[in-house]
Amino acid sequence: MQRAIIIDDERLARNELKKLLQEFPEVEVIGEAANANEGIEKIESLNPDLVFLDIQMPGKSGFDMLTQIEKAPHVIFVTAYDEYALKAFEVNALDYLMKPVEPKRLADALLKVRQKDEEEMLSYTNRGILHENDQVFVKDGERCWFVKLSDVRLFESVGNYAKVFFGNNKPLILKSLNALEERLDDKVFFRANRKHIINLRKIDKIEPYFNGGLLLDLIGGEKIEVSRRQAVKFKEMMSL
Repeated sequence: MQRAIIIDDERLARNELKKLLQEFPEVEVIGEAANANEGIEKIESLNPDLVFLDIQMPGKSGFDMLTQIEKAPHVIFVTAYDEYALKAFEVNALDYLMKPVEPKRLADALLKVRQKDEEEMLSYTNRGILHENDQVFVKDGERCWFVKLSDVRLFESVGNYAKVFFGNNKPLILKSLNALEERLDDKVFFRANRKHIINLRKIDKIEPYFNGGLLLDLIGGEKIEVSRRQAVKFKEMMSL
């Protein structure tokens, strides 16, 4: 059973979607919201598996809302944007439904949800540790991504922001490295020094470095120094 929330500023659009979803017994609509702030509250209190989200809303957009959520559930965008405009956002969302929503397209989108669930059993508890199978939403200017934490090889401190390294992308998020360190699973993510948190699974090579430190080559080509103090901890963890 998929526990779903509908977030759309148009009451008629919400009602229409709820009516269409009655044909899909595997989806239970557990809440709805008329704007981004209400949507954030509902997601945090109800921990849905699935969110049907309008992009264009007064105040914050659907994209803006997602940047404020710690851990992203499955998202299906429901929007009046045309296909070409959507491509510009580069969001690898689960699916987009154009308004007015067609039952066949809704069925296809829900099939994708089921397939995604079968691929990876994600936990959607909103508080607690962020694990490598969890996905986060990252927005940098007009570009947006859903990023699985296992695909992130490095976080780099840039003042109050952190640069997130995945694929060829390095967007900034408004999170300090200390805040990230508290939330990330320390079995996978390691604080190498004051400026960097690395994904241990993305290490390509380990070399000795001066003053008892270490130098790590990451799969993406980055070279990260492990400070002398952290090198002791790193060696214990990796049984070196």
